[in-house]
Amino acid sequence: MTDPLAALGFAQSRLLRHSSEQPDTAVPPHDAPGTRLVLMAGDAIVLRGSSALLTVADGARAEDRRMEERIFLGHVDGGPVFAAAAAPEAADAYAADAFRTLDLRTIATEGAVAAEELGVLATAKSMLGWHARNRFCANCGTPTLFRAGGFRRECPACAAHHFPRTDPVVIMLIRRGDRCLLGRGPHFKAGMYSCLAGFLEPGETIEAAVAREAFEETRVRVRSVTYHASQPWPFPASLMIGCTADALDEAIVTDPAELEDARWFDRAAVQAMLERRHPENLAAPPPMAIAHVLMRAFVEGRA
Repeated sequence: MTDPLAALGFAQSRLLRHSSEQPDTAVPPHDAPGTRLVLMAGDAIVLRGSSALLTVADGARAEDRRMEERIFLGHVDGGPVFAAAAAPEAADAYAADAFRTLDLRTIATEGAVAAEELGVLATAKSMLGWHARNRFCANCGTPTLFRAGGFRRECPACAAHHFPRTDPVVIMLIRRGDRCLLGRGPHFKAGMYSCLAGFLEPGETIEAAVAREAFEETRVRVRSVTYHASQPWPFPASLMIGCTADALDEAIVTDPAELEDARWFDRAAVQAMLERRHPENLAAPPPMAIAHVLMRAFVEGRA
């Protein structure tokens, strides 16, 4: 039987991770033998063929001083891997030969790299984004220093340590008998419906967040919240926590600020959406999204 999570984007990784707990001596030189580099030029990742793990020589084409602050991600297949950010115009250096540049969402949707490499790219993008947003100390405002290969920033004035963060998001397949509740936001592609979702708030359990978000968006109350699977979502640095829950209500009252529409769909309709043959041209998110996994599990009686 095919693993239903095999197509889930960013969930697999070949990376043996570095961390802030390891000593500075664990960070190899940028030009150590076998070193690979994930390079972002603006919002795009540089690919060479079907891989984004560039050689040191490949990375040198960019000639961008921003790349001096390289994050040591860890090792892939025994070789060191770094991540670096360059200006958008650095992509011009990769407009020929075997190179091309794509944004990470397109890479995942098109399967432009191996599934095990997507997880490496998700780590790189999230870490680079965190550094870009945390140049100054949140405690005193002083410019922070790059430490632990990029897994920590330190304030030279107040000695505060700052670490990369992940923002948890609950995403839930809500059932009522043989039907499930799906909605669409104003920004969705035409005809696409997905599971309800929202950020988990401070001091809140996963179960409470599922119940709160479902009620806020549709006025549907739920119970029996169960964890199903999770997915890193590097836009910019979230963890999607996939759950299922049973609805206590049937009537839907949507908040226009949250949802454009929400409906109950039976299994046959959801299957048609997954297979892109729905008579109203309604569709599900692509297989790389955890909403697709939850919807397929519902159709197959696994959720």
